[in-house]
Amino acid sequence: MPHTLPELGYEYDALEPYIDAQTMEIHHTKHHQTYIDKLNAALEGHEELSALDVDALISDLGQVPEAIRTAVQNHGGGHSNHRFFWPLLKKDVALSGPVLEAMNRDFNGFEAFKKEFSTKAALVFGSGWAWLIADQGKLSITTTPNQNSPLSSGKTPVLGLDVWEHAYYLKYQNRRPDYIEAFFNVINWDRVNDHFKAAQ
Repeated sequence: MPHTLPELGYEYDALEPYIDAQTMEIHHTKHHQTYIDKLNAALEGHEELSALDVDALISDLGQVPEAIRTAVQNHGGGHSNHRFFWPLLKKDVALSGPVLEAMNRDFNGFEAFKKEFSTKAALVFGSGWAWLIADQGKLSITTTPNQNSPLSSGKTPVLGLDVWEHAYYLKYQNRRPDYIEAFFNVINWDRVNDHFKAAQ
């Protein structure tokens, strides 16, 4: 089966005023859809690879023929990253539970985590992502360029932030730090806790 665009599970204006409805609609229906279309095109004639879930596909890029590997990394990563990102967005979800406990242990508290995550996200050169990674219960922060996924390096993300300009430019223009600050108002911490518990 070809890869398909997942539903958001909420309306495009659900994250207002932090992330605007027009950005969400374009981001979802145009950018994410384009990654899926180009992934499906790259996988034509490769039935065994087409049958894999996208996360399994990009977790082992060595199984992908060299002729299409870059396309699968770019567009498969774009599909995987966005499929992971959409459910992470929800207003008015308080941070609690095991992720908060791990932040207190590994970052000396949420504010220290937020500062480090925000700084690293702001400093991504060009387009990319910032990630909160879980490794054997320990949290760390990393970034990836373009649509590269932590999964391709054997890492397990529990939170991710898209810092491509298409994710924020209509509302924030060149003010990426303002977008990053806004992001902290729409994190679905329940989902982050789910990822964290699954990673353990």
